[in-house]
Amino acid sequence: MKRFILWLLAFIITIAAAYYQRKSGPTYPTSCSVELNDTVYNLKLVRSLGLDERPEVKLHIYDPDIRARLFYRRYRSEEPYMTADFVYKAYPVNSFLMNRVFGITEEKGLFAEIPSQPPAGKIEYYIEITDSKGTTALFRENPVVIRFKGAVPGSILVPHILFMFLAMFFSTLTGLMAAVNHPKFRKYGVITLVILGIGGMIFGPLVQKFAFGDLWTGIPFGWDLTDNKTLIAFIFWIAAVWLNRRKERPVYSIIASVVLILIFSIPHSMFGSELDYESGKVIQGSILAFFLSLRKKN
Repeated sequence: MKRFILWLLAFIITIAAAYYQRKSGPTYPTSCSVELNDTVYNLKLVRSLGLDERPEVKLHIYDPDIRARLFYRRYRSEEPYMTADFVYKAYPVNSFLMNRVFGITEEKGLFAEIPSQPPAGKIEYYIEITDSKGTTALFRENPVVIRFKGAVPGSILVPHILFMFLAMFFSTLTGLMAAVNHPKFRKYGVITLVILGIGGMIFGPLVQKFAFGDLWTGIPFGWDLTDNKTLIAFIFWIAAVWLNRRKERPVYSIIASVVLILIFSIPHSMFGSELDYESGKVIQGSILAFFLSLRKKN
């Protein structure tokens, strides 16, 4: 019974952390509500686009009397905003699951096209929507930012996501086992280290390579937060497994478990790769971006 409770608790904590990380990340769609023609629309505005996807911003609005316009420009630039009108479109959905299970055969709404950018390139945008009562501006003062990325093969992306989730789960499970001095916590610590190594240190760089052109953008080559937090978690788990190899020292497994769950609760892709349009180079991290903005001002 105790073992079942530990596994269940580890699963709940992992799901909660993964959900928070995903929803709070800078690539998760921005949500907002707006009332138009006496109808409330809950909109989700895109913040991440693959180069294999249509370069469009979508509004889930189906009222033909509503007009909308997109204002966009390259991120961190002083360029004037370009405009694009939203147009009602309906795209066929070719998916057995969506067609047969959910009964969805088409994707429809208002779409505005934007120019596709190189990997790590970004575009900021805001929207003006006009209904019978006038025009409403969305995110004019705080524009939404889209980051573009290269297409990552499913054979690499799916294992990366799966192994990272399992690493979070087994890390949490090991920490809980160590906290109650379960006899198998050292075994699960080794499992955690192996899975984290595969998901974070092998598949992680491959995802980075396909998406933004570099295998590793963490220390010592850059300040990419995703790469660096993976490295920190991996080092802590190496230390925990090493220090438990001959003698049970549960405190180190507990520390490694807490460190991993905390740093992987940091929003995914925060301070990630960003294309500097002036130099044509991809930079990483808030520190480099900050000094870059200072250099441009001077």
